[in-house]
Amino acid sequence: MGLKGRKSSSKNPPILSHEFVIQNHADIVSCIAMVFVIGLMFQVTSPIAYMFIAVHHNVTADQHEVTDIRESVHYTYGWKDFCAVFFYFLICIVMHAIIQEYVLDKISRKMHLSKAKHSKFNESGQLLIFFLVSILWGGDVIFRENLLLNVPSLWEGYPHTLMPFMLKFFYVVQLAYWTHCFPELYFQKVKREEMASRVRYAALHLTFIAAAYLLNFNRVGICLLVFHYVSEALFHAARLVYFADKAENGSKGVFMVANGVFILVRLASIVLSVLTFWYGLALGAPGLDVSAGNFNTQLVRINALAAVCLLQAWLMWNLITLHLRRMREQAPKNSNATAASMNARKQRQDRKKEAQLKKKKDADSKRGAYDDVNELPEVDQNTKKNLRARGPAASPKAK
Repeated sequence: MGLKGRKSSSKNPPILSHEFVIQNHADIVSCIAMVFVIGLMFQVTSPIAYMFIAVHHNVTADQHEVTDIRESVHYTYGWKDFCAVFFYFLICIVMHAIIQEYVLDKISRKMHLSKAKHSKFNESGQLLIFFLVSILWGGDVIFRENLLLNVPSLWEGYPHTLMPFMLKFFYVVQLAYWTHCFPELYFQKVKREEMASRVRYAALHLTFIAAAYLLNFNRVGICLLVFHYVSEALFHAARLVYFADKAENGSKGVFMVANGVFILVRLASIVLSVLTFWYGLALGAPGLDVSAGNFNTQLVRINALAAVCLLQAWLMWNLITLHLRRMREQAPKNSNATAASMNARKQRQDRKKEAQLKKKKDADSKRGAYDDVNELPEVDQNTKKNLRARGPAASPKAK
């Protein structure tokens, strides 16, 4: 059963047109991925298909030196990783289409969002699912390798050229996912004004992950990545709550938690980077040996530390400017609301004063009428009072 693309019109677009590719990109990509899977069934094509699907560059240690056979197989990186990244790049596109079609589109139809909010809802939904999977996956690797409880293991024994299967596969999938974000800009018809921010967002992730993978900083890299994904997952979860909560009662609390965790993650990332690049790796044997995967030089360490710290500072700056912009946008609204409330209060006071004046005038008029009657002789006063008691019909004018 093929995957249905996003329908934009009832008419079938011409084959190989832009609209045709966008509507059926999931089917096209899934067919390309199936070519590699079917290639495993034939002896002639099996080696080539295996090169794309499997994880390569494994190194088997001496079986007499290990007690568990699972610990004897480790992996390094090499040129065959490009093939694996390409295959899982295709899988990411297919999974993106499945989540969009069967999860996010069904939810967004019920919420009746505007076009701008619909685009942000889809972006946050896709990223939240990816971040949650990456947090669980990366957290499992960190727990198995005992990286956070044993902090010196982040730099001891560098270069960390040998990686367990799950750690290497984690990096392959990360590279594949952030690479697939670029063609998704075309498939999802992202607007021009949103494209620059999304390209920058994906490019930064791809650059830092590739640098940690190629420079053998994979241990500290996965720790920093999981920290970062926790703060990003909370932010996108808060944005989804904001779209779903029209009264904006629950979203404010979630945003406060996300902002607090965001600041803590920035501080934790800087502390962990300083411990690893400035202190820990300086204790090891310095040297540059590309063939052995050793990049423990002062220049590399300082550049790596500066890159991480600058990234954290830039992210904090974006958060600060975002809140300042929101405060400026809300200031006119608050002033208008204050002015409206003052005008309403003034109108109420004016109406109250008018009612009091009217009441006072009525009382004065009644008092003046009684004074006029009192000034008449006694017989005329009785006549005037009788005429008032009978009403206007009994007055001489009524006759």
